[in-house]
Amino acid sequence: MAELIRDKTGRLLFTKEMKEGYTILCPMMLRIHFELFVSIFRHYGYKAELLTTSGPNIVQEGLKYVHNDTCYPALLVIGQFIDALKSGKYDVSKTALIITQTGGGCRASNYIHLLRKALRKAGFADVPVISLNLSGLEKNPGFSLSIPLVRKMIAAIVYGDALMLLENQVKPYEVIKGDSHAMVKKWTKYLSEKINKGDACSIKQQKEYLHKLTADFASIPVKKVPKVKVGIVGEIYVKYAPFANNHLEDFLAEQDCEVNVPGLINFVLFKVDNRLDDIRIYGGSKAKFHVIKVFYDYLEKMQKVLIEAIKSQPCFEPPASYDHVKKLVDGVIGYGDKMGEGWLLTAEMLELAEAGFENIVCAQPFGCLPNHICGKGMIRKIKAINEKANIVPIDYDPSATRVNQENRIKLMLAVAKENLKAEAGEDTL
Repeated sequence: MAELIRDKTGRLLFTKEMKEGYTILCPMMLRIHFELFVSIFRHYGYKAELLTTSGPNIVQEGLKYVHNDTCYPALLVIGQFIDALKSGKYDVSKTALIITQTGGGCRASNYIHLLRKALRKAGFADVPVISLNLSGLEKNPGFSLSIPLVRKMIAAIVYGDALMLLENQVKPYEVIKGDSHAMVKKWTKYLSEKINKGDACSIKQQKEYLHKLTADFASIPVKKVPKVKVGIVGEIYVKYAPFANNHLEDFLAEQDCEVNVPGLINFVLFKVDNRLDDIRIYGGSKAKFHVIKVFYDYLEKMQKVLIEAIKSQPCFEPPASYDHVKKLVDGVIGYGDKMGEGWLLTAEMLELAEAGFENIVCAQPFGCLPNHICGKGMIRKIKAINEKANIVPIDYDPSATRVNQENRIKLMLAVAKENLKAEAGEDTL
């Protein structure tokens, strides 16, 4: 058993000895992306495992150890971790947890501290927690983000965005149900192997694989019929995690909708761009600015390759570039509004409406101030810009019932269906 070592603050460290014998549990958020991430961690010698559990017991565990005024995503992630530790499936003396930490003004930066507090209350004080961050917030001798590992993770984000986008565009129209999902599984396995070998990370390699991937999806037989198009935006965890949004994408699919969920790359660019703005406005190291700018330019190149690959097949609609999305909110909301999802949330709604997905579900944790301001608070202004915008904000928290949430979405869809019929009538005139 590895020796337990703590730093000066009392924080339990993940040591080099732990790397060999400890299982690292990862919370679920983005199905495709996180499968690729876990595969990369395993390649670097970490025994990573993705938690796919769900159910009311996880919510109850969260409520037991986290104050109910705390952000809903924190409650779910912490509840999922504690549920896993109590399940008997893992040797808790050889188990660690990993959680992202952005370092911004959002409460999400404090999840890691809330998690440690909850672990102590639940009797798991000796389970180490690893912070996954690029800001140097916390360091562990047994876990590090090397440049090759980060490069592979960026590639995984780009491929994950491509697979998510293509599945969402094919799935509602596929002739044989399940074809798009099978294609995602095929490419996720293939890309995991290629990324870990270092054969899919350069711009040239990504261009090759993204074009092949897009062509493969284009080969799936589809039958195009008019459908209500719905975009999903909101707080990053509730927007992406099916468990957090009560399987919102599945519900919309059952309502015969085509769903559009903006990719992760714009959020990453948004966070990096914010660091550049901080140095421009408040001052800072020129060397640090240069390093961050190089990283930002690299991400932009990756996104450009993705967009060009999707454009290579006329049957698909490419995502908008970060630069275009950012310009959409010029004069609408200030670029200094960057807590949580900040101005990007408003921009994604404008971009979705511009792309024909005027019907939008804004998924937000109850009491999430950035989302209430930049999401719900901007609806009237967005409608003034695009009168077709049909936006419904939905709160998610332990006391919100799924029936009530789905009924509110159905009211939005009723308007959307009437609009679709009206447009169909206009086309026949």
